[in-house]
Amino acid sequence: MCEVDTEILSKIITKKLESNCDQLTSQFFSINSNTSTKFFILDDLLPNKITLDIYKHFPNIENYDFVAQFNKQKKFTFTNLAALESPIVENIINALQMENVIKAVERITKIQHLESDESLYAGGISRMDLGHFLNPHIDNSHNSNRKKYRRLNILYYVTPETYESDGGNFELWDKKVKKPFKIPSKFNRLIVMETTKYSWHSVDPVFSNIKRCCVSSYLYTQKSSEKYEYYHVTSFLSRPDEKLKRAYGVMDNLLRNIFVKITGFSRGKKLMRITKKNSFD
Repeated sequence: MCEVDTEILSKIITKKLESNCDQLTSQFFSINSNTSTKFFILDDLLPNKITLDIYKHFPNIENYDFVAQFNKQKKFTFTNLAALESPIVENIINALQMENVIKAVERITKIQHLESDESLYAGGISRMDLGHFLNPHIDNSHNSNRKKYRRLNILYYVTPETYESDGGNFELWDKKVKKPFKIPSKFNRLIVMETTKYSWHSVDPVFSNIKRCCVSSYLYTQKSSEKYEYYHVTSFLSRPDEKLKRAYGVMDNLLRNIFVKITGFSRGKKLMRITKKNSFD
């Protein structure tokens, strides 16, 4: 087992980001006819043996929470990071939130004053097995207390020997959510994507008996990316060929947005990950 602490991981990640800074910046700001969402991809983020160790220390299947929502998603999530036998999984999550990593991401994306989120609201780790999926959606626009805007989604894939044909590929969509741009969820691959009012993304169905394991987190800013303030809940749509389900999704998104704006109620605490730094009674 590779015992690598948070600081060492953050230094490895920062060095990798900085050594590829120009290329990643060009990628982030390039015009992509398939999606308006800005993103960059960085392969071989960590030495393979470290990434394998992270993968091997994801929780056993019986310890996950199973999330299955009609028209939206089917996946496993895990909250109690402090309960894991090895610290390596929590360490990689914390490393992606370290200040040196954030500064490197700022230089690449040109987004200033990015902030981490110690609560890891809606972040952490997830696993997808055969038949699991995540339909097109935009993430909640804010953090748990609606004080900061989500600006970047950080996704790190750790499952070895996965191919596009296995499914479970990450997808970015155009603003009208008509056609996906597919990015395989390759081993040791980092994807950083902008989160906006139009950053529709998804995961296509898993077709094989892989364990698609992902580490995810968000970075925030105090100010909106727009010239005005806005708020929206996590909003789902079905795929373009599922017209009735898509119509249902549009109505569901509208009603949930109205409900949250009127009541101020959100899922908040339930989506926060329990870590050694953040344990709830």
